[in-house]
Amino acid sequence: MTSSEETPSFRLAYVPGVTPTKWVRIWNERLPDVPLTLMGVSAAEASDVLRGGGADAGLVRLPIDRTGLSAIPLYAETTVVVIPKDHVVAAVDEVSAEDLADDIVLHPLDDTLEWEHRPGRPAIERPATTADAIELVAAGVGLLVVPQSLARLHHRKDLTYRPVSDAPESRVALSWLEDETTDLVEDFIGIVRGRTVNSSRGRPKTPAQPKGKRPETGGARRKPAAGKAAGKSARSGSGGAKGGKRGKPRRRS
Repeated sequence: MTSSEETPSFRLAYVPGVTPTKWVRIWNERLPDVPLTLMGVSAAEASDVLRGGGADAGLVRLPIDRTGLSAIPLYAETTVVVIPKDHVVAAVDEVSAEDLADDIVLHPLDDTLEWEHRPGRPAIERPATTADAIELVAAGVGLLVVPQSLARLHHRKDLTYRPVSDAPESRVALSWLEDETTDLVEDFIGIVRGRTVNSSRGRPKTPAQPKGKRPETGGARRKPAAGKAAGKSARSGSGGAKGGKRGKPRRRS
């Protein structure tokens, strides 16, 4: 028996902004003997980590290179624009991409939003990461359009954000090697899809009950007999009543 068989474990990669806390808690409740290890990876390297066997599954942002990978979309995020608190956009509740036409909108290399036409004016250079772009926004260089969870992740007191009504949404998915759909992967799929502990596909948690004789069959058959006996008793009683009527009625004085 190999060491991996003796001590099974599950490695879950996740990209910035994704919070797997709830699913990890459910995993620990259902599979306390199988430790789950979290691995933070960038959005750009997530698919390579999975294909290289560096993780058993990953919470990724679509689109990704799907070669050799399976993926289940989980949810979509609102897209927001990150702005300095004194920016004119901070005065409204929501903006459109057209409202940003006169602003420099930064486009970091790790961005995963799919635009047909990107909003605003492009910067001279693209920041390497979203974190770098946040620093430039704080310095007044431009604005940044990102999934809301990333705006929260990189929160600063001097910045705020507003929803962009017509921006593409960021989709988060669970992905894994399609040839490595193990029992533990199936367990995690069941968790993220909200299955109960006894409904995980292919992983029954309780043994099936053997078929047996109906316990109430004999009793059910005896009940009519009891009813017949009761009926005889009732007829006997009614007969007694008729017998009483045969006597002559007493005259009233």
